[in-house]
Amino acid sequence: MPPLVSSVSPTQGPVTGGTPVVITGSDFIGATAVRFGAVNATYTVNSSTQITAVAPSAAAPGPVAVTVVTPAGTSNANVTYTYTPVAVPPTVTSVSPTSGPVTGGTVVTVTGTNFTGATAVRFGAVNATSFTVNSSTQITAVAPPGVAPGSVPVTVVTPAGTSNATVTFTYTPVVSPPTVTSVSPASGPVTGGTVVTVTGTDFTGATAVRFGTVDATSFTVDSSTQITAVAPPGTPGAVPVTVTTPAGTSAASPESYFFYAAGPILTAATPAQGPSAGGNTVTLTGQNLSNATSVLFGGTPAAFTVVSSTEIVAQAPPGAGVVNVTVTTPGGTSNPVAYAYVSAPTLTSVTPSSGPTAGGTVVTLTGTNLTTTTSVLFEGVPAAFTVISDTQVIATVPAGPPGPASVVVTTAGGTSGAVTFERVPPPEV
Repeated sequence: MPPLVSSVSPTQGPVTGGTPVVITGSDFIGATAVRFGAVNATYTVNSSTQITAVAPSAAAPGPVAVTVVTPAGTSNANVTYTYTPVAVPPTVTSVSPTSGPVTGGTVVTVTGTNFTGATAVRFGAVNATSFTVNSSTQITAVAPPGVAPGSVPVTVVTPAGTSNATVTFTYTPVVSPPTVTSVSPASGPVTGGTVVTVTGTDFTGATAVRFGTVDATSFTVDSSTQITAVAPPGTPGAVPVTVTTPAGTSAASPESYFFYAAGPILTAATPAQGPSAGGNTVTLTGQNLSNATSVLFGGTPAAFTVVSSTEIVAQAPPGAGVVNVTVTTPGGTSNPVAYAYVSAPTLTSVTPSSGPTAGGTVVTLTGTNLTTTTSVLFEGVPAAFTVISDTQVIATVPAGPPGPASVVVTTAGGTSGAVTFERVPPPEV
């Protein structure tokens, strides 16, 4: 009887051939050929019901009939063996990002070929924490913790083999978030522009410096512990200065605050004039005067005391002419108010130069710088007076004892030297 083929095992193998196949059936004694499709195979007849054959190579993937030939004829052709494509090992061409912390957890996109059916993704010898095959050319993997900082190959494993080990992922040391321990100066005007030195730790690689929620106008990382930043414009009040690096953003602390100060405003200087020699007390009134750092009369610094946010008491320095008075605070420099330096008065004569002790004599005082006269004294006693001009004052002599009386004039520029008025007693009867 012709042979009968009932099954083959395994039922498939690669088109390259070479797979040992056990053929089961009947009437195999004296078999003269075993064919896979039209191609002869090498074989061994184990018994009348079993043959072991080696699958020859095939021209293309797909099923072919397995038949046995004996002198009695050729077996049935309804039992098939399927040739499968040759599996190609995967290749890795790139990873992104190419680095991450040694603690792991970085989501890495692996690009390459032949990823379908991947069974493992490895970073060095360690399996990825997890991975997803997005397509035959892309896998998303979560980097596992590294053994130590440094580079390791990223490989993909499929049933066809393991990829090349030439593409690496670099484990970086764990970096602490930055801290800000001080800012100097700690205040500046709302217009911005203050150059601020920020001190702290772990500033290397800083990507942002912020004043509150606003980015610094510019900044330079001087070292891992110092940044120089330019404050942006702000609104009055305190804001934290923070530094951001790839490791995180610094926390706000009392030491990290920068105060935006409103600009000072001057409304008056009282008195608005004084002696060229200086030394008189001038009260400056206005707004936002707290934390004043300087008071200038013209370009000359004055000693001063801040009384409140609306008042400063200053000692006028020596000067001449009309000058601008300004106040500087962390909020900037104020508008100017005028202050006039007045030359000291002089007296050259009193006419008439004598009169009764009962007073009432009207005298003319002649001299210089008399315009701002505030008092006329006869031996310390105030007299009524009228300023006629810068060189002349008319005064009414007060009553006093007989004899010479020193006459002095006081102005915004100081007190004059004395001239003498003689009080004459009435005649005796």
